[in-house]
Amino acid sequence: PAARVDRRVTRWVIMRLVQWTYPRADAVIAVSDGVARDVAEATKVPRERLHVVPNPVVDAKLLERAKEPPDHPWFRNGSNPIVLGVGRLTPQKDFSTLLRAFAEVRQRHDARLVILGEGPERGALEALTRELDIEAFVSLPGFVQNPFSVMARARLFVLSSAWEGLPGVLIQALACGAPVVATDCESGPREILDDGRFGRLIPVGDPSCMAKAILDALDTPPGPPKREAWARFTDDAAVDGYLHVLGITPPSSGGSKDTAC
Repeated sequence: PAARVDRRVTRWVIMRLVQWTYPRADAVIAVSDGVARDVAEATKVPRERLHVVPNPVVDAKLLERAKEPPDHPWFRNGSNPIVLGVGRLTPQKDFSTLLRAFAEVRQRHDARLVILGEGPERGALEALTRELDIEAFVSLPGFVQNPFSVMARARLFVLSSAWEGLPGVLIQALACGAPVVATDCESGPREILDDGRFGRLIPVGDPSCMAKAILDALDTPPGPPKREAWARFTDDAAVDGYLHVLGITPPSSGGSKDTAC
């Protein structure tokens, strides 16, 4: 179809422009180490000219909105622990794996699952809840104006994505005080969670491993994340990062560990 051809042409033109312009820049900023690696591979920009400055996704307004009462009735009665997912209903977010994992969780725990967001996968996901016989325990309310009040009251936030750049919702869930489980997808979750120090990392597309991580968190609730987990993603931190690119502030460092199941 013409639309697919147009998209291919657009991608080709954008890639050629990127490959021509990026190597001529004095500095190139990426939102995560994974994105920086991809840029280096695609454009041959020398690594010393590539800098990582995460997007600022946490501010004072977010923290204030987290204190507002949620609209969803399951969060108001507080009778069952609620697992939360947030994102567009698309293959990238892999909510089908989260649903399959939750079906395993339901065999041992009287939990509920809420997935906030809208997208083309809604019909398939609703059909899967019926197939797994968990329809009564899963809510897909669509897009909501204030997801932060829900994040602040979820027992656990789960990022099930197959791939990411830098998942802002994972950072925002940490800032709202939700314990988290995240797939170790390319890229972002490992950097955000500091190799698993701030939350559990699990393999991509593995419902059983995800179910085990959810059950562990429900059976032995971890404490709320410390400010250290999300402080790197505030407005002030982003300003410091851009100043560092200009040679005004000192650099920071990190490390790596293996994914656990």
